[in-house]
Amino acid sequence: MISLPANPNGPIVRGDHRVVAGLVPQGARVLDIGCEDGALLTLLTHERNVDGRGIELSQDGVNKCVARGLSVIQGDADTDLSDYPDDAFDVVIMSQTLQATRDPKGVVEQLLRIGQQVIISIPNFAYWRNRMQLLLRGRMPVTKYLPYEWYDTPNIHFCSLRDFVELTKELNATVETAVALSGQGNEIPVNAPWWVWNILAEQAVFLLRR
Repeated sequence: MISLPANPNGPIVRGDHRVVAGLVPQGARVLDIGCEDGALLTLLTHERNVDGRGIELSQDGVNKCVARGLSVIQGDADTDLSDYPDDAFDVVIMSQTLQATRDPKGVVEQLLRIGQQVIISIPNFAYWRNRMQLLLRGRMPVTKYLPYEWYDTPNIHFCSLRDFVELTKELNATVETAVALSGQGNEIPVNAPWWVWNILAEQAVFLLRR
């Protein structure tokens, strides 16, 4: 993996964004789905010289992306991905967004269809602190990557890292690279089976091929 150091004079780069950027080839055609304010697309444009496009559900997010000079349209991952042809992009990215879709399995199927490579990052609901909050407080966890209360969260489907790995098997997708991360976005330097990462990692980034 290519490591991208943070620019000390520039904006703070989210940890999982650094990992994602390290997986994207130079000059790739990229579609970022759920691109929010365009921070990741901006990083990829500057550091990887990509031909980047984006889809964002919120109009406010689209406006922020356009203000950055990015090519982003308003769209819904659950309904609009079918409009893209097969292999339309070298890399399709969905960063911390899959859990907010209505049909995660169908969305991943579409990602694998339209992208030669698919990069997905997800929060891990089975992280040990989440487990402890449920066990000791009896309440739904609230963390940096799951910051909402149960009644106002945009996250519809909570899954663990093991759940996601099982989904890739159902879809006959190959996990080429998987990086377990802390809440600060630092890679967990543990060569371990998934059940260990499923406890220690607060989030993870996966590189898939069909």
